[in-house]
Amino acid sequence: MIDRRIKFRHIQCFVEIARERSLKRAAQKLHLTQPAISKTLKELEEILDRQLLVRSRAGVDLTTEGATFLRSAQMSIAALQQGLDGLHADAHGAQLAIGVLPSVAARLIPDVASVFGELAPNVTLRVQDGPHLHLMNRLKLGEIDVVIGRMGDHEQMAGVTFTRLYREAVVLVVRAGHPLINDPVLANIRNWPIVYPPPGSAIRPLADRFMIESGIGTLPRRIETVSGAFGRVYVRRSDAVWIISEGVVANEIADGVLVRLPFNMETTLGPIGIMTREDGELPPSARLFRDAVHRCIGSAANITH
Repeated sequence: MIDRRIKFRHIQCFVEIARERSLKRAAQKLHLTQPAISKTLKELEEILDRQLLVRSRAGVDLTTEGATFLRSAQMSIAALQQGLDGLHADAHGAQLAIGVLPSVAARLIPDVASVFGELAPNVTLRVQDGPHLHLMNRLKLGEIDVVIGRMGDHEQMAGVTFTRLYREAVVLVVRAGHPLINDPVLANIRNWPIVYPPPGSAIRPLADRFMIESGIGTLPRRIETVSGAFGRVYVRRSDAVWIISEGVVANEIADGVLVRLPFNMETTLGPIGIMTREDGELPPSARLFRDAVHRCIGSAANITH
């Protein structure tokens, strides 16, 4: 039997602290004071008679018991969110919330949205893009029904089902007319500004490994971001080299606005797929969306299967 002393605020605070790895940031997200959220966490640990989190100079880390409890806590919040979404759908019409990583936001989702609109004309499609970790957290909390993008690391994928769609490489692109196009020597990229994936992004480990294996090492003069909006403008207006998932710039490469440098990037190939919660049953609208994705993948000529 569930201890009646455990309230929703206990679960919500614990999940937010675990997600942010910081009492201060969690308090800000929940619009609470830091003493208040610390008190709530202490109450939960006393009720459970377990230490769930430990503080260090680096922030807050989960204990073994905390990691075990976190998954169930996330599932409970996701179930409640799903119920609230159902009530909202009854009152305002059906909605489907999807998360898309930058590599699919521009390359795949516009076509998928068109097909989905034909399959489910009465469903409002809510599209949210962002970095991998952010979308995974939203998915686990039930705020998003489906995420499409590159597979993350083991920790990020806990509690998530991944269905592979196709493979995609990380590429190096520059503006049309860039000096490297006629003299493509990989070592020379150090001479130019670099737009590089930040820590926590799904492609950062791939980019790091490629640079190390190629004998390049750490690159100076770099800006770390996965923002497609920034990268497209900055690279076209400068001599910067952009290290990014191919899908983010597929349209610009096809139009000749950006040029992919001819380096062998096969080692950066990674799976792109559909991610859903392990514990969640997909609503009918999500299954129709999945059908729309497969239709678009099947008709795409420039996607590596």
